[in-house]
Amino acid sequence: MTPKTEQELAACIQSATAPLRIVGGGTRQTLGGCADSDATLSTRALSGITLYEPEALTLIAKAGTPVQEIEAALAAENQHLSFEPMNHQSLLGTIGTPTIGGVVACNVSGPRRIQAGACRDSLIGVRFVDGLGRCLKNGGRVMKNVTGYDLVKLMAGSFGTLGVLSEVAFKVLPKPETSATVVLHDLSETQGVAALSAALGSPNDVTGAAFEGLRALIRIEGFSGSVAGRTQALKALFKDYETSVLDTQKTYALWKDVRDVAALDNAQADLWRVSVKPTD
Repeated sequence: MTPKTEQELAACIQSATAPLRIVGGGTRQTLGGCADSDATLSTRALSGITLYEPEALTLIAKAGTPVQEIEAALAAENQHLSFEPMNHQSLLGTIGTPTIGGVVACNVSGPRRIQAGACRDSLIGVRFVDGLGRCLKNGGRVMKNVTGYDLVKLMAGSFGTLGVLSEVAFKVLPKPETSATVVLHDLSETQGVAALSAALGSPNDVTGAAFEGLRALIRIEGFSGSVAGRTQALKALFKDYETSVLDTQKTYALWKDVRDVAALDNAQADLWRVSVKPTD
């Protein structure tokens, strides 16, 4: 089933006689315990940006809209989705096109989550169809609204179990002017965790922290003068370590790989995601 309108989506759910397997672009179908059913309901035909107001930092799109389309529209106005959604295709070995509805349904975020929050923290409104086939709306076009129960946050990360998203609204932010990554070399895991904790606890507004291959990676973003100053502050903080600094272009490429866990592409093993305190 591939409904083209919210009304068709509601009709599909009303007529269902068994659990439905909800998919968008099919890039995250191994996440969230999808219903074991032959009946698949796809949202990919519910596509398109319905409202974009760059001056108001607001974007509304139908659930099946490709993430790439949204990112291109935002980039044209020097804006972005601040929560930096991960692309699971390479990691999970899937095909298809990531959709914004799938991002919301799985609450997909990236390294910038430590500074900008998760997908649900940028989500300001949703439209969805519940299990009875009712079309529901919650939230609006502004961050502060008083529309009753916060179904917006509840729907983010619900993996389609509470309803099928038809439209989502986001608060977007300007892209950083520049970025840099301070790299600490030849560290043990214990040293790496301690270094990342120290960086995150400093006043340098770190937007990405990762440890891989005996390296601690610390990203900072913002205006060029501020980034330069914070880079020097971090180098001073870690004066006892061997450090290097990556420029904006190299930083973008590096953190795209970190975001998508490129080191584990097509891993022939079970993959676990464990959320713990930074000090753990």
